[in-house]
Order: sequence, then structure tokens, then C-alpha cells
Amino acid sequence: MYRTLSISSATVSHPLHLPLGTSADDTDQVVITPESAGWSFCGLRVIELPAGGSRTIRTGDDEMVVLPLAGSATVTCDERTFELTGRADPFSGPSDFAYLPPDTEATVASAAGGRFALPSARAARTRSPAYGRAEDIPVELRGAGSSTRQLHNFCTPQSFPAEKLVSVECITPSGNWSSWPPHKHDTAGAGEAELEEIYYFEVAPAASTRARRVGTGFALFRLYAPDRGLDLCEEIHHGDVVLVPHGYHGPSMTAPGYDLYHLNVLAGPAAERTMAFCFDPAHRWITETWVGMAPDPRLPVGPTAS
Repeated sequence: MYRTLSISSATVSHPLHLPLGTSADDTDQVVITPESAGWSFCGLRVIELPAGGSRTIRTGDDEMVVLPLAGSATVTCDERTFELTGRADPFSGPSDFAYLPPDTEATVASAAGGRFALPSARAARTRSPAYGRAEDIPVELRGAGSSTRQLHNFCTPQSFPAEKLVSVECITPSGNWSSWPPHKHDTAGAGEAELEEIYYFEVAPAASTRARRVGTGFALFRLYAPDRGLDLCEEIHHGDVVLVPHGYHGPSMTAPGYDLYHLNVLAGPAAERTMAFCFDPAHRWITETWVGMAPDPRLPVGPTAS
């Protein structure tokens, strides 16, 4: 049985849900390692730099991506320099990024300051540092109607080479559902892979309000595995993390008036990178209702909208 945890002033109804600050170390408010998560591969750190600030990063046993959430940066490593143009906020469309292999020391510096995600996975060093251009990132509209969401497939097996790390972004507009129908990837077999997954969330008032303040609003997230005694539906706020070691996950539902962003980090034991999953059979039929249905006209957002 899972118990309710009380951490500082926050009450956590499930230990797989980590509100902002409950995974913090002395430097950053979001810090997930394989050791802290109790699994083998996935990690995530979110760092904030003041104007003119910098941070030295040592990847150790992990491969890692430096992904601007808000702001721009210069990443220097192995005598190479990557200028990351970044973006105003994660709801503004894809960002360029830098890939760092294991056993790498890098410096991330930001003239104007910003917030940066560092998704990671345990891996062997088989690749060199590299730059990913924003304009090369496949942008996908998935679902239809109120289930429409926008995917930025920046570090998938098809879009960018890595050893273990898979990472994508999702924008869910006000009132919509994503991660729907619920799906899982906890069993190796035909059409499914064993993958650990991290969901990192940011929330902001809908763009139509013209007064976006990233950090306000809320959403809901569902994760369940009846055969393992896992059943949660959590209220999600800016900066929260949900760990998905197994089970069906979805939907992510954002309240009317608030847009939802989530970053997914995935990795597993398979020799080849994959995102293979299977839908919950009870809800798979919903995908058939999307045939001929128009996508949400509020999407896409970002440069792809023109």
C-alpha cells in the first residue's frame, strides 16, 4: 500500500507525484536521478540561471540534453560551443538544444538568464557532443477535437541520434486532454517496450488571455495499474514531476483557461531506442472517433503555425 507523504507544507497523495521543490537539492528545485527514482535509466534536472549566470555540468554516467525552457544559452564542451537561441517560454514552439554524451564536462551560460531542462539517461559514451536545430524538430498534431495536442519530437529514435535517451515535448491547449487514450510501456514484447518515464509539467494561462504568466493554473494526471495496486489521479501544478515506472498513464487534463506543457523523458533496457507502447484495450476505440474530426484550430503554435 502507498501512504500519504507530507513534505514541507505540501501534501503528496502519492509518492510517484513530486510537486515542485520536493525533489530539490541545494541548487535546483527539480532533481531526479535513477537512484532517487528507484529505477535504472531516466533522470531530469531543471536549472535556473540569473542574467549573466553560468553552471558547470558533469554528465558522469549519463547522456544528457540541454533544452531551453525559457531563455537562451551558450553551451561549451570538448572545445565546442553551441549557441542555443532558445525561446520565450515552452508554449512558444520548439527550441534548439545541445546533446552531451557521458563523461563530459560542459558550461551552460546565459546572458539574459533562463530556465533549462536537462533530461538524461544512463548510457555508454558512443557519441560526440552535438547541436539540434529547432527547425529540424518534427512537430506533430496528435488526436482531434478536444484531444488535440502538439508534440515536439526533438529526441526520438527517428529524429536525433542518442544511445538510450528519448525525450519529447507536448503542449495541451486550455481544456484539452493529452496522453489519451491511456497507454503503457512496461512489458517487452510485440508492439511494446519496457520503458521508464518522467513527466515534467509547466502550466500557464491560455495564450488567448494575452496575459500569460507561466507558473499559474493546474491540471490533472492519471496513472493506474490495477494488478500492481497502483491508482492515482493527481492535481498537477507548475514544476511538478510524475514518475511512471509501470502502468497505464493518461489522460493529462488541463483546466479551461490554462495551457499545459509537459516534457517526457524515457529510457529502458532494450538494445535499440524505442517508444513502443500499447493502449488500454478498454479505451483504444476512442482513436476511431477521431477519423474525419478536425484538429483543435488553436494548434499548431510556434513557427509551424505560419
